[in-house]
Formats: sequence, C-alpha cells, structure tokens
Amino acid sequence: MSRPYQVLARKWRPQRFDDVVGQVGVTQTLRNAIDRKRIAQSFIFSGARGVGKTTTARILARALNCEQGPTPDPCGTCDACVEIAEGRDIDVIELDAATHTGVDNVREVIIESLGISPARDRYKIFIIDEVHMLSNSSFNALLKSIEEPPPHVVFMMATTELHKIPETIRSRSQEFELRTIGARSVAEQLGRIAEAEQLQVDPDALLLLARAGEGSMRDALSAFDQVIAFAGERITAADVASVLGLIGRDVLMDMADIVADGRAADVFDAVGRLVESGQDLKLVVRELTGLVRDLMVVSVDPSRLDDPELSGDAERLRALAARFSREDLLRAFDVLARAEQDVRYAAQPRYHLEMALLRWIHLGHLAPISEVLEALGSGRPLPAGAGARPAAPPVARPAPVTPATPAGAGTGSALRRLSESARAASPVSVASPVAAATPPAAVAPRPPAAAPPAAPAPPAPEPGDAGTPVGGGTIEQLVEALRKSNRTFFGTALARATFAIDGNKLVLTVTGNFEQARCEGRRSWIEETAQQVLGRRHVLEIRVVAQAAEAAPDPTELDKARLRDQALKSEAVQATLDVFAADVRDVEEIQ
Repeated sequence: MSRPYQVLARKWRPQRFDDVVGQVGVTQTLRNAIDRKRIAQSFIFSGARGVGKTTTARILARALNCEQGPTPDPCGTCDACVEIAEGRDIDVIELDAATHTGVDNVREVIIESLGISPARDRYKIFIIDEVHMLSNSSFNALLKSIEEPPPHVVFMMATTELHKIPETIRSRSQEFELRTIGARSVAEQLGRIAEAEQLQVDPDALLLLARAGEGSMRDALSAFDQVIAFAGERITAADVASVLGLIGRDVLMDMADIVADGRAADVFDAVGRLVESGQDLKLVVRELTGLVRDLMVVSVDPSRLDDPELSGDAERLRALAARFSREDLLRAFDVLARAEQDVRYAAQPRYHLEMALLRWIHLGHLAPISEVLEALGSGRPLPAGAGARPAAPPVARPAPVTPATPAGAGTGSALRRLSESARAASPVSVASPVAAATPPAAVAPRPPAAAPPAAPAPPAPEPGDAGTPVGGGTIEQLVEALRKSNRTFFGTALARATFAIDGNKLVLTVTGNFEQARCEGRRSWIEETAQQVLGRRHVLEIRVVAQAAEAAPDPTELDKARLRDQALKSEAVQATLDVFAADVRDVEEIQ
C-alpha cells in the first residue's frame, strides 16, 4: 500500500531550531537556555498563524527529551525524537484548548497526571495549543501547577491572542513572541523546497506566493500546494495569479498610469474589465495600496529598487514613481485605505473603487499649501493646480425701480425704504495696516456734543517716502521681507506697526507694550533684514503709540434708537408710512 500524500506544510515542518525561518531571536534564546541548564517550568509562544509557535514547542520538547540531551541540537533519530515529531510520544501530551476548554478536561488530562513520573523520557511535557480558549476556571485550576510544578514537568503554551491569557499565568511563564516572516525569507524557503521537490518555479512566482502568505510560512506552503496541483512542475507568475485570484502587477501599474495621465474616462473601462474577469475588488484596492507604498519606497530611496519585496518591472516602477510627488502618494494612500473599508461593506463596491480612482486623479490638481500661502502673501497668481476657480465677471444689476405705493400696500415697503436709506448713509472705508510710513489716524464715529475729542497721535519722525529707494530697497520691500521670513511673528507683532527712516535710525512704531516686547526680542533679526533689503546698516528704535480711544455712544442716542425700532414695528405706524410716504425723524416716549 502506497503512503498517502503529505502536504508541504507538514512534510517540510522544521525539525531543528536552525530550520525555523525568521525567528532567530527566539531560537537562539532557547538554545542558550538549554546550553546553560536554565530551563523554565513554563513557556508561552505567541504570534500570528503559521509562524512556528507549535513547531518551536515541539523542537524544544525534542531538545529536552533527546537521548543525547538536553541538547540544543536534537539528533532526530532516537525514539524520543521520532515519536515527538510524529505526535505519539506518551510523555509529551498535546492538548487542543479549543476542544478541551472546561475545567474537568484540564483536571483529567493535566492536573491528575502531574505526580506521575515520565514513562521513558526525561521530562513530562504538556503542549497546550490555542491556550487562550481555556475558560477562566481552567486557568485558575492551572495556576498553582504552572507556578510550582514537579521538577520533571514543563508546560509549553501556544496562542495567537496573547492578551486573552490572564496576567497571573503570563507572570509565571517565559513569553516568546514570534513575528511574521518577511517576504524575502519566505520566498527563499519556497525556492529551497521547490528545488528539493524538483519543480521549476519563476522567481516572480515565488515572490507572489510569499506575498500571498502575508508573513505566514504555513499559508505560503498551502498556496504553493494549490498552485502545484494546477500548473504541475513548471510554475509561472501568471499561474500563481490565476489560481490564487491575485492581481497582476502589470494591471495595477496600468491603472496607476491612467491616474498619472489624468484619463478619468478610462477609469470606468479599467474597473469594468476587473469586474468582468471576476476579480475581488477588495483585493484590488489592497494591491493598489501596496503599489502606492512601493512607489513611495522608490521615491524616498531609489537604491531599494532591487528589493525582492518590490515585485514587478523595476524600470517601470522607477518611471511610475517619478510621475507622482511624495505628497500625492501620501494622499493617495489615505484615499485607498478608506476605499478598502468602503468596498468591503458596500452593496456596490465597483462604484466606490471608481470614485476612489477619480479622487486619486484629482489629487494631482492640488498644489502644496506652502506654495499657495506664499502666492497669496506676495500677491502673485496662485500656482498651477491650486484648484482656484476663475472669478466670474461682475453682473450688472439694474437699478431698482420704486413704483408708486398704492394706499393698501403691505407694510414691508416702508421697512425696505428705511434699510436702503440706512445703507446709503453708512459708507465703509478699509485701510491697509502697513501702507505708509506714518501711523494711520484712528477712525472714530462722529461723537455727540458732550463727548471729548479723540487724543491726537504724537508726532512721528520725518520719514522718507515708503516707495523711495533707501540704499538698496524700499520700506515696502522691507515689510514684505519681514512678512515672508516669519509670518507668525509678523501677524502678532508687526501687522499694525509702521516703519520710517530717520537718518541712520530705523524707527519702528508699534501700538502697545506687548508688540514692543516682542520686537525687542527680535531686534537683531529686524536689523539684519533691514540691512539686506535697504543696503546699509540702521539702528532700530522702537516707539509705542497709544491707539485713540473710540468715543462711547451716548445713552440718550441708544434710547432713541430703541424707541425708533419699537415704533417701526407698530402696524399703525407702518400703515401711516405707506399712506403718506412719510419718514420717522424723531421719537419720544410718552409717559
């Protein structure tokens, strides 16, 4: 009778510490502990699926019970090594915690047999797989046994969810975290297995298999088994993509080319072809996110172009990375990451993928915020791609025609006349804060007769014309240079200040003590900037000018305004205004 087929994941399971891929830190620590006779009573191996947790526990059990041991290099030929590898050693008990979760199972299998010495081996070893599935009562029953087991007992626990194990158990055990395995290490191991199995596999196919494993050697070997069944002894990248439903790297790069060219109409055709070929759109978005990551890696560090993890045509990847800025790639990664969540739960995932690609195209029309701010601050036109819409030409509005008001018209016409007359009588003037060398005069409303006049500003020094060159530049150019150099400081200290030249002095007039203190702290910077712009050295002199106080409104006028509003709300007053086309000039409260 022929021996049944054994899958690659079991056939090529590591039998020695040196065979474990990608876990050097864990295996080297265990080897040293065995060499120095520092063997703990309990071990916890945690990590993702398929990274070697249970395998490492079995190798450790062989190392402890080998006839030549304890040794970090078990022989693999003695009865203990062979039986432990085949899972039939009477002194090495493997317990599936997902099946035996109850406290009765733990008492029957573990606790009651603790006092019995090993039948043949050196240690009685309990390997508990998926230990986080045990109930709280089971953990409590194990607590004392794990803390103080008999000298011939060793516990080994494996779990994918370390956080579910109680702290009381973890504090009594040595924890070893097995990390996911790099794609390069997985591809190299698959290559060695392919050579031993006498298979011809393209390097690109090995990389696709490694990426499909997502850091799990067992998942990669399972996928390898599936591809061998499909393609036979000659395996290409196309075979791997076809069997596993992966997206070809060329297809992803074609979609990136569509985005780089801004061909929005072609987005719908490209997504339609993916849907017709039966591709999983969630996987498409995930692979596109990986492509954006690879483009960013090449953009930041072109020397990593030959990294095996960057699968695909290296020259095309380099050319494609040059077509996107790093800012665009960062924003594209965020767009695609959100799209993956939308596609996962959407009733129409195709629509979300199309909109995500269109958003990616639109990202190329955005300009960096630094360029936009610089353009706005200097008065230059916005940079290309800033997304600014051209201002629409002003539409000439016809002058309003006020028809004669009939005797029974509504009361709203009088209010409209009042508001229009108020707007016509309230002109608004806007002045630039740094427009001349002298401080601007304070603008205050016309005070009533009893209000004191505003205090005049003290005389400023005799400035030169702000637009006249002084040495190499002008005062206006100095103000602009200070604003560009430090916008935050300019907005808080110099926005309402004025400059003037008085001989060899640069007179800076500010409006408060806070601005004066800020400018004193930046005196050397202001002087150096002035020397660069004006062409010669000036000594900075800072003066403070108090702002003119705005006159307080007259309480009598406020009272009259309130009464006027109340009168205009009266229906009788409104009817009278509509009939006689009169206006309210004064109001008086009747006691």
